[in-house]
Amino acid sequence: MARGPYEVLGVPKTATDDEIKKAYRKLARENHPDANQGDPAAEERFKEIQGAYDTLSDAEKRKQYDTFGANGPRGGGGTGSGGFAYENVDLSDLLGQFGGMFGRGGGGRRGRPQPVRGGDLESRVRLSFEDALAGAQVRVPVEVDAACRTCHGTGAEPGTSPVTCPQCGGSGTVSDSHGLFALSQPCRRCRGNGVIVEKPCKTCRGAGRERVTKRYAVKIPAGAKDGTRVRLKGKGEPGTNGGPAGDLFVVVAVEPSPLYERRDADLVLDVPVTYPEATLGATVEIPTPEGPVNLKVPAGTESGKLLRVKGRGAPKLKGGGKGDLLARVKVTVPQKLTKAEREALEEYDKVLRERPRDRAFG
Repeated sequence: MARGPYEVLGVPKTATDDEIKKAYRKLARENHPDANQGDPAAEERFKEIQGAYDTLSDAEKRKQYDTFGANGPRGGGGTGSGGFAYENVDLSDLLGQFGGMFGRGGGGRRGRPQPVRGGDLESRVRLSFEDALAGAQVRVPVEVDAACRTCHGTGAEPGTSPVTCPQCGGSGTVSDSHGLFALSQPCRRCRGNGVIVEKPCKTCRGAGRERVTKRYAVKIPAGAKDGTRVRLKGKGEPGTNGGPAGDLFVVVAVEPSPLYERRDADLVLDVPVTYPEATLGATVEIPTPEGPVNLKVPAGTESGKLLRVKGRGAPKLKGGGKGDLLARVKVTVPQKLTKAEREALEEYDKVLRERPRDRAFG
């Protein structure tokens, strides 16, 4: 018994368009005859996968299949005039298929393929911390479906062309008469396309599409953070039946900096200072993304205090301008002392008035 399109693609009946497209791309790559040379069954599997995708990627064909199954409406059974049986068919769907209640033909909707938007794609790029702050232009490789380079998308061998389907006369639909009604449904011979390929292209096996790698130049904005998404409209998967292409989203991964901690547009920098510098006050030189600057450390600065340097942070992605550099003071304690340093500290301790534990615990 022939498998249904959902079973062929390995997706549930509730699958979204993106899930169906993803399953198709995976199976088409794995079962393409060019990738399975020497396997005579590969071409049949590929055709089966292509046929399943043609049914489920088209909204009208998928609705027809979900409503009536692979064989369309089933005759017989003795229900109503003309003995035409319907099982689990919603009346509004049925009337939509008939187009009119009475008369043969009735002006029903045609089953030609409807335009379908292509799927979105995602690619990732890695930038250094410095390049992310400054902005960069990168080239991103993306695998997409494209018109076959041999047949230019027709699916037919060069020198030949698709021909009008002899079964439906190019309409893409056929009508079955059942008593008072005439039901239009997609032509099985051409799958609703109105044309058939008598001599399939050897490159794409009649699919009209092939997987290619395209490279796009992508401008990453200055100040990009880890996880920033850049959208390239219309650079995703191509649409089908004249539908628009999807979009390409480039996700930026930023390498951590050995110096700076990122807080939105602000940058935090740890600045070591000596005890005398923190106590007496000092001016120290610190690095920034745009070069060194002098930082004034006020007298009596405690370890952990943040000193703000305006406009020396990262570019803001929205609204323009830059964030600030936050210098976090770290008072250092010497691990080894010379004799002179020790004697000086001992003399200092003798005259020190402050007793911090008395203030903290008293």
